[in-house]
Formats: sequence, structure tokens, C-alpha cells
Amino acid sequence: MSNPKFGVLTLIPTPLSEEGVLEPKALELLLLASNESNRAHSRFVIEDLKPGRRRWLHFGLPRECIENFICYNEHTANVVALELLNELKQGHNVFLMSDGGLPAFYDPGVELVDLCHKNHIKVTSTPFFNSVALALALSGFSHKKFWFEGFLPLETEERQKSLKNLLAMKNTSILMDTPYRLKRVLEELQSVFGNSKKSVFLAMDLNSNSEELKRGSPKELLLGLTELRREFVLVISE
Repeated sequence: MSNPKFGVLTLIPTPLSEEGVLEPKALELLLLASNESNRAHSRFVIEDLKPGRRRWLHFGLPRECIENFICYNEHTANVVALELLNELKQGHNVFLMSDGGLPAFYDPGVELVDLCHKNHIKVTSTPFFNSVALALALSGFSHKKFWFEGFLPLETEERQKSLKNLLAMKNTSILMDTPYRLKRVLEELQSVFGNSKKSVFLAMDLNSNSEELKRGSPKELLLGLTELRREFVLVISE
């Protein structure tokens, strides 16, 4: 469970083209976070300074913020991730943007997301069209290689076989099922995985007001489950 005294890390997916239009809810959030009353409590993180500034101004966001941009990429991640973690623990909100696309998906942002989960800091994202990619980014798990399992078979024997294959897999894997099978899937994972060191990320109702993200063992996720019917994506660590 995230600590309410800490800030929130928000992933901001951006258009692939610099001429593209920012998703409306993302624009609304950044306008609110960058206004004069909220600016002091917001940290805007970009991948590279020049393209990040160009995009920011193209989106119609305040020029006053660009001098305080924080650069986070493969060259700075080791140092900057810890600095951002400290900012979040002080109650500041962090908004992570890449040069185009989904932050933390195949880029160093995944390390910051992982740190946040380990330190009970809430992670979320503005709307993104692909639930699988979004769940991977929000999980904080390494996913240089991943396996999309999709929906589990209906037959018990085949389901058990699929779950055992996932347990043996050395890559991060993703599975889905219908909302009313959420509890069943977690119980099956708990039974098959036993004392495995694999962690599971549960993304429920992504991009909705009822969004809920949890990470832990299948047993821990079951204990924290309050509703049994939720749209969900499960990500299993390598």
C-alpha cells in the first residue's frame, strides 16, 4: 500500500511526433501541476532537454517551468532516480515524460517505477491506449524480454499446465482473464507458485477513477483484494 504522505509518480505518455497533440487528460494534469500555486510541489522529468523543451512549449505549457526540468535517461538514471525518490518522499509529485511514447516502457524509467513500488510510493499514468504495454511500464519489472500469455485456458488441467510454464519462465510474463475470475487466478497462482520468489503486479481498472495497482506475492495480493470482479492485467516478474 502506498504512503499517503508521499508524492505520486505519474507517467505521461506523449505523441511519437513532436508535432503531435498531447492527450487531453495529460494536458489538463500538466497545466494544473505547472500553475503558480502548484509549481513548487511538482517535478517535471524529461528524457533530453532540447526535445523536451520543444514538446513542452508545443503543448502550450508554461515557459517558466522549463529551466527547472530534470533530465532522466540512461546516462543520469543512477543518480537522478535516488534524487527523485527523495523528492517523492518529501511529498512532491513527479511527472515522467519520454521523448515520445510511453515512459518506463523499454527505457530507464522502469528503474524509477521499481524504486517507487519498493518504497510504497503511488505510481499511475495518464491515459494510454494499450493496457498490456501500460501494465508493463507501471509494474516496474524488467521487461527487455517478455511473454504475453493472454487468457488462460478454461480447462483446469490446461490452466495448471500454463501456470507451471509461467513459473518456469525466465522472462517477465503477462496474463489476463475475465473480471469474475480475478480471485480464482490469484488463488491458482498462489497454489502453483508456492514459495517462488517471483513477484506479481496486479493492474485493476487501468485509466479509470477506480484504478488500483498492487505488487507482491499472490498471497499478499489476495489478502488485499476487496472486490472480486475487476478488469485486470497481471504481470509476473522474471
